[in-house]
Amino acid sequence: MKLTCAIIDDEPLAVSLLESYVNKVSFLELKGKYNSAVNALSELSEQPVDVLFLDIQMPELNGLEFSRMLRTDTRIIFTTAFEQYAFDSYKVNALDYLLKPISYADFLQSAVKALKWYELVRKEIEKDAGEVVQSAVADYIFIKSDYKFIQVELDKILYIEGLKDYVKIYVEGESRPFLSLTTMKALEELLPADRFMRVHRSFIVQMRKIKVIERNRIVFGKEYIPISDNCKQKFYDSLAQYAIFPNN
Repeated sequence: MKLTCAIIDDEPLAVSLLESYVNKVSFLELKGKYNSAVNALSELSEQPVDVLFLDIQMPELNGLEFSRMLRTDTRIIFTTAFEQYAFDSYKVNALDYLLKPISYADFLQSAVKALKWYELVRKEIEKDAGEVVQSAVADYIFIKSDYKFIQVELDKILYIEGLKDYVKIYVEGESRPFLSLTTMKALEELLPADRFMRVHRSFIVQMRKIKVIERNRIVFGKEYIPISDNCKQKFYDSLAQYAIFPNN
């Protein structure tokens, strides 16, 4: 199993050290290194990694603040020279905490901890793979959420958001989305292709529920769903049969 990772630290020597450690670990794949959280924010929001080695004390935006802006499917290992931050790091659900100067042995121990966490998640997914069930008449599905099965009518699904190993299903009339331990791929294969479309690596929408499209974004109330470049052509081709476009 391979884990993608990134490094954020405002000290070049610290980045170089962690990069050398990553290169020694066969199951880690470095996707990016940054000298500030501000520089990393855009890329890691669009292309999240499995594990982030994140310094805490940095100018402009510190590691604790940055961690709250990330998607929940990125596991964070904090790296800092200040022991007093240990308690704060666990309040934001960090996977581990490394105190500088960081030895390779401590780094490897944290990396293995991350690997074991993802292996457990994978086992749960495999165990629950058959627990998203489609009805014979294909007008609803059952999802497993909060240790129970919930019937969701296909007609009421607005859109689905992928969060690595989980999905959020946004449903009309529900104040909160349903959270289920499954994958976007599994749901995409299950849902009727003539009604649901993948418009982004992280989003599936029900085409008949779309009311407004603005600047290559689908608007659901106050939420904006991006249409990725890879999906744009297919999306607008599908939309064309129901749309009148200006001749320009």
